Amino acid sequence: MPLPWPAFSTWHRIREDERAALSDVLTELLAHGALIGEAGRDRELYLLAREYQPEISEYLAPLHLTLIADADSPIFLLRPVPGDCGLLARFSKAETLLVLTLWRMYHDARMEQVAEAVIVTTDDIWQRLKLYFEALEPPSAAQLREMLSKLRGRRLVHAQWHEDAAQFGESRVQILPTLAHVIPFENAEAWQQQAALYQPPPAEKTAP
Repeated sequence: MPLPWPAFSTWHRIREDERAALSDVLTELLAHGALIGEAGRDRELYLLAREYQPEISEYLAPLHLTLIADADSPIFLLRPVPGDCGLLARFSKAETLLVLTLWRMYHDARMEQVAEAVIVTTDDIWQRLKLYFEALEPPSAAQLREMLSKLRGRRLVHAQWHEDAAQFGESRVQILPTLAHVIPFENAEAWQQQAALYQPPPAEKTAP
C-alpha cells in the first residue's frame, strides 16, 4: 500500500500520472547521489527532475542535501551540507586516494582538451596513483576493480571491464563530471594541498 503523498503545498501541483516517476527520481538521487540523464528511462527522469527542481529541492532540504544541476551535462547531483547532513558518503583511505587521483586526471584532461568525455584505462589510473602517492602501496588489480565498482555505484564513473581478466589494465573508465562536484577543488593547487595530507612527512636530517 503506497504511503500518502507529501502535504507540501507546492507538491500538490504535481500531476497524478507523474508522481510514480518523481518517486523514482528521488530514489535514484538518494541511492546514488546523482541522476545522469543520458538516454532512455534515465533521460525521462532527468527531464522530469528539471521540471520539478524547486519541489525536489524543497523535499531534500530537511535532510541538509542541496540539489545541484550541472551546467554542461544532463546531471543532477546531491551535495550534503558539511557538518549538518548525516548522509555524507564516507571513503576509506584507499578510496580517498583513488578519488583524488581521478579528480586530478579529470582536471588535467579538461585543461588539455575540449571534449567533455574523459576516458582512461585502469592501467592509466594505477600509474597515476603511483605517481601522485609514490610512497604508498598501490592497490592490486582486484582492489582497484572493487573500488571502481563502488564509485560506479555512486555515479562517479562508468566502467567497462575488459573481457579477458588478464587484460584488466586495458579496461576503460569514464570519469564523470559528478566527481568534480563531490570534490569541488577550485584548482590544482587546492587539490595539491589535500593530497599532501596523505603523503608521509619528510625524513628528518641527522647531524653528521
